[in-house]
Amino acid sequence: MTESFLGMPAFPRAAARAVRDGRLRANLRHATHTIRDKRARAVAELPDWAELRAAGKAIKDHTLRHLDRYLVQLEESVTAAGGTVHWAADAEEANRIVAGLVRATGETELVKVKSMATQEIGLNEALAAEGITAYETDLAELIVQLGEDRPSHILVPAIHRNRAEIREIFADRMAAWGRPAPEGLTDSPAELAEAARLHLREKFLRARVAVSGANFMVAETGTLVVVESEGNGRMCLTLPRTLISVVGIEKVVPTWRDLEVFLQLLPRSSTAERMNPYTSLWTGTARDDGPAEFHLVLLDNGRTAALADQVGRQALRCIRCSACLNVCPVYERAGGHAYGSVYPGPIGAVLTPQLRGTTSPVDASLPYASSLCGACYEVCPVAIDIPEVLVHLRERVADQGGHPVERAAMSAAGYVLDHPAALAAAERLAGRTRALHPRRLPGPGRAWTDSRDLPEVPAEPFRDWWRRNRT
Repeated sequence: MTESFLGMPAFPRAAARAVRDGRLRANLRHATHTIRDKRARAVAELPDWAELRAAGKAIKDHTLRHLDRYLVQLEESVTAAGGTVHWAADAEEANRIVAGLVRATGETELVKVKSMATQEIGLNEALAAEGITAYETDLAELIVQLGEDRPSHILVPAIHRNRAEIREIFADRMAAWGRPAPEGLTDSPAELAEAARLHLREKFLRARVAVSGANFMVAETGTLVVVESEGNGRMCLTLPRTLISVVGIEKVVPTWRDLEVFLQLLPRSSTAERMNPYTSLWTGTARDDGPAEFHLVLLDNGRTAALADQVGRQALRCIRCSACLNVCPVYERAGGHAYGSVYPGPIGAVLTPQLRGTTSPVDASLPYASSLCGACYEVCPVAIDIPEVLVHLRERVADQGGHPVERAAMSAAGYVLDHPAALAAAERLAGRTRALHPRRLPGPGRAWTDSRDLPEVPAEPFRDWWRRNRT
């Protein structure tokens, strides 16, 4: 994945800093509660939601089991429709391919549709190093780019910003990227949207190259699908002469009939709409209609490794709806930046360590960025059991070795729990020495008690109380 997040502290440190930001917490609480409530109402309208969810899970699982076959079919279909397919093993290769394609057009700027895959590989930064400027056209992504910020939410990348902050960003930074913000701009949503529309209109009309991702790819026809709510995607996908789409290999579905299921699941789970305002589909190229050149860059970047994990591979079902973020009590308080990845929240806590590995402190900490409450699983439209994967990844991190004192403590606990007599003796000893217990743990245990008190040990073990009162 992209290196733009390297140097981030591990999740506990980043989250501790975030939860002290009162304005951030207020912004997140208002936004996530609003979205989750709307989603609940939209889902409740469908009597067969559970069946749709099961169908989405089954289609994704089937596709992942036969991913090699469907990817070959997709390549054949895209090529037959006039497109060109490129295979990228990692971020470096994908960036090199895209930069080469843009240079071949002679252009030095391009417009972009919102894309998690291009954020994952750090495409904007890679293009900038080649002298190519990429302009984000999604409103939230525009806010993030102008503010020299990072996305903090899958669906609403600028969810951590309020209207006053956005107005300030537009007023201060728009002129450096093109058309300046209107004089006297207020924080009215209508005025902010109009300022963005005027700013972006010039870029749409002169752009000769566009870069997109895709929500889905249909193997049987080579069709790519982008769903969005603003119309900027439609402009990027139709006006430029050259279109380059960077898409993760897991986004393929076998048939149009399969696509029908996801076009019902995604909008209700993401924007709480019955259908997306803009659903754009294109198949290769067509004479005098849309781009004259179409390139599809199929991105691996750790996905094959995740596919090999029988427990962890279910994270590849994800359709990027962000429903899990909006119900997560940890995300609501810590925000997306604390995760050190373009994929924040519960899905990021299971997807990022599989794509990047668990060797760095931030990636090793992500499986622990959860209370395991299970709310994320309940709302996931493709039934990813995120708590199961979190526990699975915690085992992987533990197998890498931890602090010597921690390992010794876990070994001692394992012995005591395996021997009932030793457990009973330890409980009695703990009860009799309770007045001497510290309020905080020393060494590596300090991280746990820095933010919570140790539970008070009862004077009498439950076993003894039960024997005395119930025998």
